[in-house]
Amino acid sequence: MDIIANHGTILVAIAALFGFIMAWGIGANDVANAMGTSVGSGVLTIRNAVFIAMIFEFSGAYLAGGEVTNTVRKGIIDPTLFSHDPQIMVYGMIASLLAAGAWLLIASYKGWPVSTTHSIVGAIIGFACVSSGPQTVEWSKLSSIIGSWIITPIIAGGLSYLLFTSAQLLIFNNENPIRAAKRYVPGYMFLAGFVLALVTIKKGLSHIGLNINSVDGYLLAIGIGLFIATIGRVMINRLHIDPDSDKQMHYTNVEKIFGILMIMTACCMAFAHGSNDVANAIGPLAAVVSIINHDGIIGAKAQIAWWILPLGGLGIVTGLAVWGHHVIATVGKGITHLTPSRGFAAELSAASTVVIASGTGLPISTTQTLVGAILGVGMARGIGALNLGIIRKIVVSWIITLPAGAAFSVIFFYILKACFQ
Repeated sequence: MDIIANHGTILVAIAALFGFIMAWGIGANDVANAMGTSVGSGVLTIRNAVFIAMIFEFSGAYLAGGEVTNTVRKGIIDPTLFSHDPQIMVYGMIASLLAAGAWLLIASYKGWPVSTTHSIVGAIIGFACVSSGPQTVEWSKLSSIIGSWIITPIIAGGLSYLLFTSAQLLIFNNENPIRAAKRYVPGYMFLAGFVLALVTIKKGLSHIGLNINSVDGYLLAIGIGLFIATIGRVMINRLHIDPDSDKQMHYTNVEKIFGILMIMTACCMAFAHGSNDVANAIGPLAAVVSIINHDGIIGAKAQIAWWILPLGGLGIVTGLAVWGHHVIATVGKGITHLTPSRGFAAELSAASTVVIASGTGLPISTTQTLVGAILGVGMARGIGALNLGIIRKIVVSWIITLPAGAAFSVIFFYILKACFQ
């Protein structure tokens, strides 16, 4: 308690710095989930993707990041178990931020798309085990997280396979692709509007106190989907393509239509991602600030100080601007060749999986979800369309993320403890 009283300001400053580093890593690594497919399919340049993502990620983090956050992400440990020695909790949260941030920087430099959630969860497990013993960890939560490594990519991959295959059969294999696009693309627009509205409602609006119940949420999403489909039908019907032009010209114009849809999905996913995953950085930081401001009292939830959300948002956009291109290149171009229609199928499938997971309580990594969706699109064209070498590296990086976060956290925890005792 004396350490908190005497060094509280210094500990908050260190936590803020490491929280910024963690948010920096989130921006450098995780934002590829929203923008990677758009860049890989050629719809957006990396510069334009970074600019758009900076706007929507910061907006999601700052406007919908939440006023109150869980002090420990995913409830992997019970923070009240540290009530007898709150400074251990402070050291642990600070060490976890630096550990997860350090691992994300390494992964981002290598171009590996890893889970920011798994990074911070692994870090928290590491400090908890060495400070208070393995019994403080909710191991059942960990097993469900590990199970999500398999379940969510399979769900997303299956959905993207079906979406892309349906577009191939209904539109691209048609004798008149433009006419088929005018008939069927509004349906895809409805589906995109419906799913993305649900993602925003479930992952974004709930953080700012707009807790829309399930029935109203679905009705609102249906209305938005119908509105977007109606506008899309009007715009597509205005397209006038020479009926005597070759099929390649038809294909090119159909891909342009899907390209517009991709930009819409990317913006919504970036907003939802910013609102949700900024908690990986600000949760532990808010815990440290709350404990020190309340003289060592630990709660299950922490009120967020006014400066924490802007710090998290700024960290995300800085990391995205400086290093985001590494992982965007891997996701967008390294796994398989993407066109706008393939990228749209992957992005919409990932968003749909997020909605399914939110409704069922399934733990989810947006990174693994999108990678699984891209694999599904690639599989629709045959195993030869996939870069198995890149996929192997990605899977290995997923496996080592939890232990890497834990190992870094143990090292930093002991260093911090030695510095203040």
